[in-house]
Amino acid sequence: MVTAVLSASVLLAGCSTQTSPSTSADAGTFLEQHGLSGDAVTLINELEKLGGEDRPTQFTASVRPDELLLSDGRDEVSMPLPDDQFYLSIAPYAEKTHDCYFHSLTTCQGELTEQDVHVKIVDKETGDALADETQVTNPNGFVGFWLPKDVDGTISVSHADRTAQKEFSTKDGDATCMTTLKLA
Repeated sequence: MVTAVLSASVLLAGCSTQTSPSTSADAGTFLEQHGLSGDAVTLINELEKLGGEDRPTQFTASVRPDELLLSDGRDEVSMPLPDDQFYLSIAPYAEKTHDCYFHSLTTCQGELTEQDVHVKIVDKETGDALADETQVTNPNGFVGFWLPKDVDGTISVSHADRTAQKEFSTKDGDATCMTTLKLA
């Protein structure tokens, strides 16, 4: 659970590049120092829900295909993700977006905040729907999905009579952040 939140207002325009920390820290110690607890899945799910002033600024959190990287500029922690799951965060947009490859839970900001979007995610090989649901975008403008690893497919998003579609992949090295779904 995220227990420490700074109230400083910071303009978050997009994904940040992480600086190289000087040391690798113990995950338990790092989490305790920053008022966090839980495994990588729990932290991702909770941090994804935050936006604006509610986002922590004392550390960064970056989702990679196989790990969650946490860094405070001095120490860095790597927390493993489940071997069979891939986290993909999606930020559809109408007018403004940002470039992103690995999703930053603490700096990425999408355009459409707290808006209903319908998302359909289809496995290209089987034709199975991995998701077909309406969600409300988080205050950070994103909706996140835990998908099976090693899947190629298509994501379709609709919002207010506008749609976007994009191919995706959940293999090692693939993007965990999709900010290229322009609604038209």
